Parts: sequence; structure tokens; C-alpha cells
Amino acid sequence: MTLGFVCGCAGLELTDDEKRFIAVTQPWGLILFRRNVDTPEQVSRLTASFRAVVGRFEAPVLMDQEGGRVQRLRPPLWPDYPAASRYAGCGSESDAQAAKLGARLIAHELRNVGVTVDCAPVLDVPVPGSHNVIGDRAFAADPMTVARLGRAFAEGLLLGGVLPVMKHVPGHGRAGVDSHLSLPVVEADRDELDQHDFEPFRQLADLPIAMTAHVVYTALDPDRPATTSARVIDQIIRGVIGFDGLLLSDDLSMEALKGSLGERAEQARLAGCDILLHCNGKLDEARAVAAAARPIEGMVERRVAAAVARLRQPEPIDHPHEQVRLAAMVA
Repeated sequence: MTLGFVCGCAGLELTDDEKRFIAVTQPWGLILFRRNVDTPEQVSRLTASFRAVVGRFEAPVLMDQEGGRVQRLRPPLWPDYPAASRYAGCGSESDAQAAKLGARLIAHELRNVGVTVDCAPVLDVPVPGSHNVIGDRAFAADPMTVARLGRAFAEGLLLGGVLPVMKHVPGHGRAGVDSHLSLPVVEADRDELDQHDFEPFRQLADLPIAMTAHVVYTALDPDRPATTSARVIDQIIRGVIGFDGLLLSDDLSMEALKGSLGERAEQARLAGCDILLHCNGKLDEARAVAAAARPIEGMVERRVAAAVARLRQPEPIDHPHEQVRLAAMVA
């Protein structure tokens, strides 16, 4: 039975210990990082190996391939894609077209190596004085532009046969610190959050998958970050924003969260995260996350099925030609 968590792995191929762990725990998916990437052939072998071990040819493999600072497939063996903020510089007549094309090309690269889920687009809206952890990963500094370009980017991924993951709901743009290292606390009032931070997520609430933010919003829940707050997930993400798709936690190994990995995983699951995400490839931590995960059934199974149903076979694309066209658009 498949469990509601995603794990990482340590290197370029699955070790025997990792294979045993994956075979026994049956994670929903695998997420890859730079440490897992060498050549296209190697990544293809790794994704195929994971699917062979779990015995599900459609098992999701995830990657953060946003463009700019955050891309795991990099030159010289893969193209260098623009950061999200560069699309807005194309002008309002072609910015959405460029974002859609960039995502369609990224999807081509991902599908070629067996990756079917891209942890993008970033729908966070940065504000002056916020930490640069989002920075140019954001499409713009106003919610409507973020929503419009985020929609185009998500459509490009879907056209290329890759599921988008909108992040970081309900909004990471105001964070004053990097949640990889410490816990951001946002003190904006509820109206300001509703009108500014929530808006892109509300407009894209029909997307299949979203990822939570490890951020405390004092106006929503002063005691817990969104990832472990039932109040934020029930009232804001599922309620005000209206997202009924598959909800992933952000990486549970990030330093924003406190407690053991098992405690973090349990808190995130009880708060309402459908899938628990653990990224660093440390097997002892992954075991603790797996122990806290539950079988995918009921409402979560429905959300998984609805997300996977959005996958399509991509139409052929003249990749070299479209790469040149994209470069001209964002020049």
C-alpha cells in the first residue's frame, strides 16, 4: 500500500539500503536534487530504478526546476532557463507567452529523464524588506501579474506532460528570514494577507498540487507555521483560497520546523498535509517520516487521482527552434 510521503535519495543511484526502504515503505514519490544529477542517461536510470522498486510505472518523480537560481538540471548538459522575474520584462504583450514557452521547454527536459512533477510555479509575492530567498524566483511584486504569469507557466508544464506544484501557499513573499535556516514570522494583518498574498493562489486554486509554507502568520495562527497549522490549512488554504487539490508539505528537514523528523511529520499530517515531503536523502530521517505517514486512501486518494488525471502525453516540440525563440523573447 502506498504511503503519503515523498523521499529523497543520497546520490546518483539508489543504494541497496535505499531500495529496501523504498520497497517496504512504498512512498508516493521520489524527489531529486543536484546531488542526484550527472547526465541525462544517469537521471533516466535513477527514475526508472525508483519506479521498478516501488512497482508502479506511473509513480511520481519530483524536481525543483523553476529556472534561474533554482534548477537541478543545469548547463552544459541542459539549457539554462530564466528566473521567473525575467518574464515580466518581456512586456505585457508577450510575457505570458514567454512564461508558457519556458515552462513547456522545461517540461520537455524533465519528461526526457522521467520526471513528471515540477515544484513550480512560485506564486509568492515579495514585499520590500523581505528576505531574498524568494527574490527573483517571484514573477513580480504585484499579485495580479504573479497570478497571470504563474497561470501561463503552469499551463506550459501541463502541455509538456508535467504536473505543476504551486508554492508556497498561503504565501512566502513577506518572510524576513530564509525558512531553510530559521522560522519566518509574518505580522501582516488578515486583510493585507487576503488582498495581497493569497490572491495568486486563489486565482490558481484549480491547479492539481500545492506546497505549504513554513511561515508563521500571527494574524492566522501565532503558534504554528502553515505546514503544521490545522487552522491555516482548514480555514485559509482549503477555505479562503479554495484549494481542494493535493497538498504537499514543504521539506520537513528545513530548519524552520522544530522537533524530531517524526514529530514534524506527525504534526504536518494531522494539520492536513496530504503528502509529507522529506528531501535531504538521510535514510534515518526518512524512516521517521515514513513511520508518521499513512496509507493513501479516502480523500487523499481522491486528490491523488485527480492530480494524476491531469497528466497528458506531450505533443512534439521543435526543441532547438523554441529554445532560440525563448532566448529572443527574454533577451
